[in-house]
Amino acid sequence: MIPLYPDIEPYSTHLIDMEPLSNGHRHQVYVEECGNPEGIPVVFLHGGPGSGCRPSHRCYFDPELYRIILFDQRGCGRSLPHGELENNTLDYLIADMETIRQTLDVEQWLIFGGSWGATLGLVYAQHHPQNILAMILRGVFLGRQQDIDWVYAEGGASKLFPDAWQNLVEDLPKSEHKKPLSAYYERLTAPDELHQMAAAKTLQAWESTIVTLRDHEYQHDKTRTPSPLAHSRIQLHYALNECFLAHRPILENIDVIRDIPTVIIHGRYDIVCPIQQAWELHSCWPETELKIIPMAGHAAGEPVLVDALISATRDMAKRLA
Repeated sequence: MIPLYPDIEPYSTHLIDMEPLSNGHRHQVYVEECGNPEGIPVVFLHGGPGSGCRPSHRCYFDPELYRIILFDQRGCGRSLPHGELENNTLDYLIADMETIRQTLDVEQWLIFGGSWGATLGLVYAQHHPQNILAMILRGVFLGRQQDIDWVYAEGGASKLFPDAWQNLVEDLPKSEHKKPLSAYYERLTAPDELHQMAAAKTLQAWESTIVTLRDHEYQHDKTRTPSPLAHSRIQLHYALNECFLAHRPILENIDVIRDIPTVIIHGRYDIVCPIQQAWELHSCWPETELKIIPMAGHAAGEPVLVDALISATRDMAKRLA
């Protein structure tokens, strides 16, 4: 089993100003660079939406071979304002990636994204295919209403975890039990901060229950844990807006990225993003290499997924050398 590469610190960090907000402030996107400044540029796209990057995310890449670029998406992690929803849409995230690429003087980069990061990577690629060397995607999430409902509506993951689902909905009105997202969003944006935090913690308890196949094998990175409130606010903001993808379904726009070398890695028992999503993507795009990982769930920190992802970055470095 291949472990993560040793911990590494950034050699450069940036806080990039974006467009002004209605209150006069600006989104500021946190970016860091690690590894070899002359190496293969790779951009790490974190999940969520809303989760932010962690130090362990730097460690999927050989620091001698890669110029490792990580950024916290709008409102996430070390980006400011924390939890901001204004001008926080998929189009803005795509524009942010282009601003980062140009600011760092990167001509083309490797996309490495998991879960929501895979969604963002795919849509960015469909807008800017000429800027991409290749992609490594994990735990594919296609961002359709059916994919959102699987996680956040009765009848999907709730059938596998009925006890955890009961904990999620038991304090809501009965009318909200089948689709609790709107009720949770109201609580997350209510004036009372105690109610906001309680709602965020309950929501994240549900998500953490379904994210990994075997808890005892999952090495959770507890450093710089993102605020559950900002994370949940942004996540529900995207979920309630169909991830801003309703007018441009990913599977209907594959032709523009068909020539980009792409590896898809997916756990067989991924409960957050069932493997059917990766299978549909691969079926529409047979040029991709699909690696189904037995006895794996969704979390990138599961040892078998760490092994597969690092093998993929090593193989990709050889292909791109």
